[in-house]
Amino acid sequence: MYLKGSKWSMRKRRRPINWFNVGLLSLLVVAAVYLNQVWIPTIPPIGVPTATPTRAPESFASEAEGYFAEGKLLQAIESYTQAIRSDPQNPGYYTDIARAQIYAGLYEDALNSAEKALLLNPNNPMAHTMRAWALDFLGDYLAAEGAAKSAIELDANNAMAHAIYAEVLADQYINNVGALDTIERAAEESRVATSLDGNLLESRRARGYVLYVTSNYELAITEYQAAITINPNIPDLHLQLGVVYRSLGVNDKAVDEYLSANVLNPSDPTPDLYISRTYGSIGEYAKAEQYAKSAVTDDPADPYLRGNWGIWLYHNLLWPEAADQLSLAVNGGTDEEGVKIAPLQLTNDIRIAEYFYTYALVLARLGRCSEVIDVAQRIISTLPTDETAVFNAQESLRLCQENVDVTPTVEPPAETPTP
Repeated sequence: MYLKGSKWSMRKRRRPINWFNVGLLSLLVVAAVYLNQVWIPTIPPIGVPTATPTRAPESFASEAEGYFAEGKLLQAIESYTQAIRSDPQNPGYYTDIARAQIYAGLYEDALNSAEKALLLNPNNPMAHTMRAWALDFLGDYLAAEGAAKSAIELDANNAMAHAIYAEVLADQYINNVGALDTIERAAEESRVATSLDGNLLESRRARGYVLYVTSNYELAITEYQAAITINPNIPDLHLQLGVVYRSLGVNDKAVDEYLSANVLNPSDPTPDLYISRTYGSIGEYAKAEQYAKSAVTDDPADPYLRGNWGIWLYHNLLWPEAADQLSLAVNGGTDEEGVKIAPLQLTNDIRIAEYFYTYALVLARLGRCSEVIDVAQRIISTLPTDETAVFNAQESLRLCQENVDVTPTVEPPAETPTP
C-alpha cells in the first residue's frame, strides 16, 4: 500500500530509453578521445620555446664576407660569431673572424679566436698565421715570428702566411728586434707573397708596408693603392696610405686618406689624431686643435689623445686649457664628464716625452712653479739622453727662476703739497 501521489513510492516505474541522449553521449566520448590522443599532443608545453627553423652556418659566413667587403667590420664579426654558434667545430670560422677582428683593432680577441682554431686543428696554417698577426700587433714580435714560421712550414705556398711574416719582420726591424738581416728577409717574404697571390689584400698591404719602412715611398703608394683597389672599404689601408703621403710631404692627399678612413669608421679616433698632427706640422694650429678635440671625443679615456689635444691648445696659447689636458695625460685624473683617465708612463717615446716637457713649459708660463720642479726632474732623470726633452725641462726651470729673480719695483709715494 502506498500513498497516492507521494514521491516516496516503494515501486519504481520503468521509463522508456531516450535514444537521442545516448547518441549525444557517444559523440561526446568520441570527441574526448580525439582531443586527448590527436589534438592535445600538438600543443607545445607552457614555458618551452617554439621550435624555429635554424640557419645554416654557411649562410652566416657568407653574410660576414659581404659585410667585410663593405668595410662593416663589426657586423662581419657578429655574423662570424653566429656561424661559430651554429658550427663551433669549424676552425675556418675562427680564422675568418680573427682576420676581421685584426682589421677592427681587436687584437686580443683575434689572438683568442686564432688559438681556438688551433685547439680544433693544431696543423691549420691559417690559424698559425692569424695568431702570428695578432701577436705582432700586440708587440710580441718573437712569438709572432715563431707562429708565422709554423704556418709556412705547414703550407709553403700560403701567400697570407708569407705576407704576415713580412709584416712581423718589418716590425722587428723598426723595434730593433731580431737578426741583422731582418729587413732583407722582410722584403723577400713580401715579394714571395705577391708572387704567390698578387690579388690577395694582405700581400699588397705587406709589400707596401715593407717599402714604406725602407723609405721607398713612391713604390709603397703603388702597393697600397693596389690593396685599396681590391677592397676600398678597409679603413686601415687608407690610414697607412695617408702616412706614406705625409712622409713625402703631400699633406693634402694625406688628409684626404685620413678623412676616407674616418668616414669608414667614424668611432675610431686614429684618423682625427693623424689629421691633427698633419695640420700641426705645417703650423695650422687651429685645425690641429679642432681634430685633436674630435679624437678625444671618440675616446675620452685615452691619455695619449689628451696629451695630443694639450699640445695644440698650448700652441694656440690656450694655456689654462692646455694645462688641464696635459695634466690628465701626465698625472691621470677625472675629466668634467666623470671619465677616468690613467696616467701615461714617461718613456723614450718621442710623443710622450713631448707631452711631459710641454706640460712643464705651460706650468712655468702659468706661474705654477712648484709643480714644474717635479715634472722637470722626472724628465731629466728618466730621459737624460733625450736632448730635446732635457732642454725644454731646463727651459721650464729657467722660466720659473726668472719669475723668482724679478724683484718688483716700488714707486715712491707722491709728495703731499704743503698748505
